[in-house]
Amino acid sequence: MAPAASFPLPRTLSVASPSPPGSPPAACQKSKQHRWYLGGIASSMATLCTHPLDLLKVHLQTQQGRGLSMVGMAKSVVNQHGAHKLYQGLSASVMRQLTYSTTRFGVYESGRHWLTEGDTKPLPVYQKVSLAVAGGLMGGIVGNPSDIVNVRMQNDLKLPPALQYKYRHAFHGYYSLARNEGMAGFGRGLNMNLARAVMMTTGQLAVYDQTKTMLINTGLFSDNILTHFTASTIAGGAATVMTMPVDVVKTRIMKALAHEEKSAMRMLRRTYTEEGAAAFFKGTLPAFVRLAPQTVLTFVFLEQLRVMFPLR
Repeated sequence: MAPAASFPLPRTLSVASPSPPGSPPAACQKSKQHRWYLGGIASSMATLCTHPLDLLKVHLQTQQGRGLSMVGMAKSVVNQHGAHKLYQGLSASVMRQLTYSTTRFGVYESGRHWLTEGDTKPLPVYQKVSLAVAGGLMGGIVGNPSDIVNVRMQNDLKLPPALQYKYRHAFHGYYSLARNEGMAGFGRGLNMNLARAVMMTTGQLAVYDQTKTMLINTGLFSDNILTHFTASTIAGGAATVMTMPVDVVKTRIMKALAHEEKSAMRMLRRTYTEEGAAAFFKGTLPAFVRLAPQTVLTFVFLEQLRVMFPLR
């Protein structure tokens, strides 16, 4: 009887098994490097959607005493100037994001990659906060001129024609600022702006980064848009609370006319004496209503840009 034909046994297929319990989740895998400038682009994209809320926030923060609500202020602007004026100062707002946010995101992203290169562990909280502080300081310096022009263009709607700055766009604002106030004018309100930039960057970047890591580490979330939305909403709330007192003083200094108060400490004392501690949280609701969508859209856009334009 002929022996049975022998056939080579097929190779065993290697099937990826699910990660065993206790293995590092996605948040603990080796950190990826991303393009450092995407944060500024994402912030600018978000600003195109949220600029009217920023304008209303500035108007609420600069009104004296008990004034209009956010809805009332919106109706006032539309009735007196038209709906298109809700986008007053848009060019300066976009330029601010292209300078301020590009710098702070760039410093944070570059520093995070440098600290985690070759490591699988996420950064500890203190390092994230340190990077956010450094990014906020540098971004605040670079973005201060655009911030001044932005506030003045938005606040012009409330002033009589004789007192308006009448900047046509961001670059006209830079030129007028340098011509009328000298190069020192670009540093107006810088102290308060740096404080706000540090708190804002800590509240947004560091809190978002840490919250996203914690959510993924629970095993209930993955690196998807739901996680990005949840983490950025929490970051937006944290940034709003941290920046409100500084933001109120900074806005009032930047919109002040040449003969008005410029000192941060004097403005701080004057605001407290004349209006009380509650004045430092004036516009909190519109600030959150503006900052939360701005933060959510920024990080959702950023995460999508990272996928679309990976750093090879």
